[in-house]
This record gives sequence, C-alpha cells and structure tokens, in this order.
Amino acid sequence: MKVYINGLGSISAQKTFDNAEFLSEITSYEIDVLPVIDPDYKNFIPPAAARRMAKGIKMGVVASKIALNEAGLENVDAIITGTGLGCTVDSEKFVSALIDNHEAYLTPTSFIQSTHNTVGGQIALGLGCQGYNFTYVHGSNSFESAILDAKLQLENDEASTILIGGVDETGEHTIKIHKLIGHIKKELVKSSKLLASNTEGAIFGEGANFFVLSNQKNDGPYAELLALKTFNTMPQEMLEASASEFLKEVNLSIKDVDVLILGNNGDISYDSYYKALSEGSFNNTQQLYYKHLCGEFYTASSFGFWLGCKILKEQSVPEVVKLNGKQAANLGTILLYNQYRGENHSFTLLRKC
Repeated sequence: MKVYINGLGSISAQKTFDNAEFLSEITSYEIDVLPVIDPDYKNFIPPAAARRMAKGIKMGVVASKIALNEAGLENVDAIITGTGLGCTVDSEKFVSALIDNHEAYLTPTSFIQSTHNTVGGQIALGLGCQGYNFTYVHGSNSFESAILDAKLQLENDEASTILIGGVDETGEHTIKIHKLIGHIKKELVKSSKLLASNTEGAIFGEGANFFVLSNQKNDGPYAELLALKTFNTMPQEMLEASASEFLKEVNLSIKDVDVLILGNNGDISYDSYYKALSEGSFNNTQQLYYKHLCGEFYTASSFGFWLGCKILKEQSVPEVVKLNGKQAANLGTILLYNQYRGENHSFTLLRKC
C-alpha cells in the first residue's frame, strides 16, 4: 500500500509553526546555536501543564497537535518518535543535582522527564492513544528510523494512521562539550553565509517536526513517501553509485529527480559528501539546502523532510533555500540526502500526489 503525508507541524528557528506561510519571513542569525521561535504554547497546552514540561516536550506536543489538526484527526493508531539526545536539559539537571547534592536528597522529576521516550509518552497521554508507541535513538538517523518503521506498518496495513516526528533540544552543558570537541564553529558566522565560512564545525540548533502518515489520502495530502534507505557508513566515492542504485530500486533514474535537497551544514570537513552529488551526477538538477535556517542537530533532517513536503504541496521553492541556479521544469519528485560527520547517511524520496 502507498504511504501519504497528510499533515505536518514544525517548530524551528524560523516561523514555521504557521502552516499558512511558507518561509515568507526569514529570521537571520549570527550566533553559534540557533534557538527556536516559540509559538504561544498556551494556545495548545494548559499553562499549568506547560510549566512542568521541558522545552523538547512542549515543542513535540505542539508540533504533533498542528500536524493532527492539518490531517483532520483527533487520534492515530501509533506514535513513533526519533530523537538524538531526548530531553537533554532535564538529563543535565539531574546529573548536576546528583553531583551537587553528593547523591542525596534528589527529587525524581528531572530523571523521569529526561528519558528519550518522554515526548512520545506525553503526546500519547494527551491524545489518549493506547496504540504502538516507540522512540528511536539512532543518532542522526533517528528520524529516518521512525519513518521506516511507520512506512513498513502502513504498507503492510498494520495501521492506517501514524504520527511520526523528530525532536531535539539544546542543553547548556551538551553545547559546551560540542564546542570543546570542535563540532560547533569557533567563530560567529551569519547564517545566510554559512556555506561560505570554509571552517570546521557547524551552527547547531533545535526543533520539532511531526507528520501524519497514512495509507489513505485525505483531501489535501502533502506528498507520497516513495522510498527511504539508510547507511551507517559509506565511502565518499560510493555515494553517487548508492544514490543511483537507490533510485533504481523504485524504477527511477537521476534524470527523474526534479529537486535534490541536501543537508549541508557549513562544516568544511564533511560538506564534501554533498559536493560529491551536487557537482557530480546531480550537477544539472535543482539543488536546495536548509540547515542555515534550522541549525544542525540529530533530527535536523526532519526539517528537510518538512521542506520537501511543503514544496510539493505549494509547488513553489523559496529563494532562501536555493543552492544552485538551476530551475526544475516540474516539482514532482524530490530526493533528500543527509549525513552527519561522515556517518548515518540517508536517502529519502518524496513524490507529488
């Protein structure tokens, strides 16, 4: 059975929580970690409950509600979440309290809310969903693992509607470690000039992107999910062949791809993977990028997925995401490619409904 994206919700460093707009108002940054632009949470969550929620939980709950509203649903058969670090702020709070209090007089709240499956659990409690609920923690392939799980269930008619999402938040201590080991740029770079920085490290960020997948189309589906494939490791010289083989598995070729969306993050040590495709087999294909808008984090590819879905439904490409001067004659098939520091490669294929 086919898999359709019937609704989506996004909270990011841009004003993406309003689905009536599509990157018409861009926020530029010159900082090393991009914060999300928060919606008015009290419009979605009772204030008393929101005060007890970590930022990652609030982002996930609201993004999922927006996606469900778009799909015209009040509940789903399953909830599948992908996250790299889970509720890292509460994890930091608990470990800090453990050290400061010499392992005594600890309250369990931060520990309870620090687990990676807290976001999926809170969404299920809010919906009253007692179905399949699973969280994948597979590094920068966490979101892709959630997609793959949902895709298999829908294709085999084990479920008819599934809510999937990717969510990660930034924590002060975690960011300090990333800076210490050189994963974050040492100098400040304008987000609009990210790819011209020619330095090591990336600009980090946070966000939550949720989608309603179904094996049945609603009145206004965003796209059809054709295929997805992940690789833990891949030599750079094998990238073009792997992309070609991936397309061949669904009876397509490189010339059938209208738009290529890449996960360039400005890290000179690893953006060469993207150049292998952009300057190679896909040289004549329209190319886009997005991490200058949302930052780099373990589930940043979910923002790229959001971008691809919006393009296919709106049938337009915002100027701010264009990577080359090519113009697709038709916005019908989109290929997404992402990797992080040379590992966890993924190809995702979307098609206009």
